[in-house]
Amino acid sequence: MIETRKLGKSDLNVPNVCLGTMSFGSQTDEADAHSQLDFALENGVNFIDTAEMYPVPPDQTTFNQTEKIVGRWIKNKRRDSIVLATKIAGAGRGMEYLRGGKTLRVNREQIRAALEGSLKRLQTDYIDLYQIHWPDRNQPMFGLWRFDPSKERETTPILEQLKALGELVKEGKIRAVGVSNEHPWGIMEFVRAAKERDLPYIASTQNAYNLLNRKFEYGLDEVCWRENVALLAYSPLAFGHLTAKYLDNPSASGRITIFADRNYGERYDKPAVQSAVKAYADLARSNGITPTHLALFFLVRQPFVTSTILGASNLAQLKEDINACREPIDSALADELLRQIDRIHLFHSNPAP
Repeated sequence: MIETRKLGKSDLNVPNVCLGTMSFGSQTDEADAHSQLDFALENGVNFIDTAEMYPVPPDQTTFNQTEKIVGRWIKNKRRDSIVLATKIAGAGRGMEYLRGGKTLRVNREQIRAALEGSLKRLQTDYIDLYQIHWPDRNQPMFGLWRFDPSKERETTPILEQLKALGELVKEGKIRAVGVSNEHPWGIMEFVRAAKERDLPYIASTQNAYNLLNRKFEYGLDEVCWRENVALLAYSPLAFGHLTAKYLDNPSASGRITIFADRNYGERYDKPAVQSAVKAYADLARSNGITPTHLALFFLVRQPFVTSTILGASNLAQLKEDINACREPIDSALADELLRQIDRIHLFHSNPAP
């Protein structure tokens, strides 16, 4: 069922399902995007997540389009009925076209510039949750799995980032601050700086978490639980893999095949992924539910997942996903499914970290 939860230590209350928008403006045209937004709102999902760099895959010809599409929709809605989240792009991954040719940094100047751009595109005067899309520092992410000290580079100190965000909170342009793609060290540094300097306490972290990638459970789960930092779980269906559509038909239409020439979704291009997908699909089907339902059921049942971010390329997919999130499963079966999921995980541990 769709239920409301408190977002960390913030004063925001959010549904346990969030609408992700990263396909808006690429796979998803504006009419379908607005239909998705309407359907989500009508079904209790008033939490909308976007980013300055969207849509994905990132491209100089489409960047900023997603926020514009969301903005044209939101201007006709009651703003205080929506929890709107967006993100500033981090450093180290190119995309300097985002801010007029500057080397991207999460510093005071660029935080302000990025936020003002998002406010204009989203046609609003405040953001409910403003997030750092990925860390300014050297850190493995997006399918990389090992920290490499040789890649150290100049970085903006976390304290400086938090001070700049704190100014915007005081100005009323941001209600709460969050991070994304963070690791335990980063979470603890943000928490420490907030406690020691009376700065905004991060409300959430947005990290990949699904049946193929349970890396969050290797330390971050305890950190976030004890420090009251909410998890917004993205990629719940692992770019469509956990629907089993690529297992049944490797050329099925989806992000993986549409953007094959962009090496998109390389996190899931690993040898053990398909065998794990088959094990989970077999478990779902043997119990009379779809693979999609199993994958989303797993996330909804995790105590440290505050909200699961659903990204659909069309309205039909979104309807299926939201219905799967709120469709009850008999408690005895649910407990057994969780036991079987953990058993499969021991045989197929994190094939797509």
